[in-house]
Amino acid sequence: MSLDNLRSKIDEIDARLVRLIAERFKTARDIGGEKKENSLQIEDPAREKSVLEKVAAIAGEEGIGREDLVNIYRLIIAASKKIQGAEVAFQGETGAYSEAAAFSFFGSSIRTVPCETLDEVFKYIQEGSLQYGIVPVENSLEGSISRSYDLLLDSDVKVCGEMELRVSHCLIANQEAGLDSIKKIYSHPQALAQCQQFLRHLGRELIPTYDTAGSVKMIKEKRILDGAAVASAKAAEIYGMKVVATEIEDNPRNFTRFFIISKQDALPTGNDKTSIVFLLKHKPGTLYESLKVFASRKINLTKIESRPTKQKPWEYNFYLDFEGHRQDSLVRQALEKLEETCLFLKVLGSYPRAK
Repeated sequence: MSLDNLRSKIDEIDARLVRLIAERFKTARDIGGEKKENSLQIEDPAREKSVLEKVAAIAGEEGIGREDLVNIYRLIIAASKKIQGAEVAFQGETGAYSEAAAFSFFGSSIRTVPCETLDEVFKYIQEGSLQYGIVPVENSLEGSISRSYDLLLDSDVKVCGEMELRVSHCLIANQEAGLDSIKKIYSHPQALAQCQQFLRHLGRELIPTYDTAGSVKMIKEKRILDGAAVASAKAAEIYGMKVVATEIEDNPRNFTRFFIISKQDALPTGNDKTSIVFLLKHKPGTLYESLKVFASRKINLTKIESRPTKQKPWEYNFYLDFEGHRQDSLVRQALEKLEETCLFLKVLGSYPRAK
């Protein structure tokens, strides 16, 4: 067979390969739709490993280089994940801790959408403009993020996952600035509160802002040479800024818990949690009776907190997290029993426990 004939054969094979890859991408898009419908993560490491193992086995049978073929398939899989990739809204600028939590939960194939406020994150999900949002709900040092819980109460979105992120703060400034030249420090109030000891010792003016990474972006764009920001090392890298000090948080066990929100919660996995909010009659023993419905069924509570209803003075909603999925038999019984004693009950969502 001549060289021209062999090249024609290669062209025909390439055409078939491209059409097969296109068909694979279309199927990947359908899989993405199914994952969206069932609130499943785009990243599936076990499935990806299985695919690559099968590809390597076939390569061995055909007598071609396994490593080369596996590398080709890694690129195909990465492209497939981009096709089915989720869009995730978060509060803050690029480089914010919420964005880092989103990548940690969903994987690198997602597209993140920065929002100025938590309200905007919820609006995107409520309207169906985006599949997912990620919002901070609790910090291990500073407690609950009130606005997130208020929005969960007032909206129709569901909690479909949770993520715990280790938060390590840095003091970040322009390249020309030094510690002695810094007079003002900008950051989100939570971040400033988490670094009280370091900042008190430093003795500079503290200026609250809406976001950690946004503070880094601001002092760069405005060339605030006497200012610094409290944010992540990643934010410094993204905006080309200098890290003046690292690990400035008061406590190394500084974690923030995030909720992943969507139009519906997740299917049972066997290792789940459920979050609810309820309002009780204001009379003796009602809280005891409400908690007893869980204790009598040996359902473990992981968090309880009261927050003002904002409807009447000294009236409180109770937020409760417990182990189990709302579709589990015992959990369903407990919720039905609890509803009998409540003035109001809302299931915020059931979701896999954070790893």
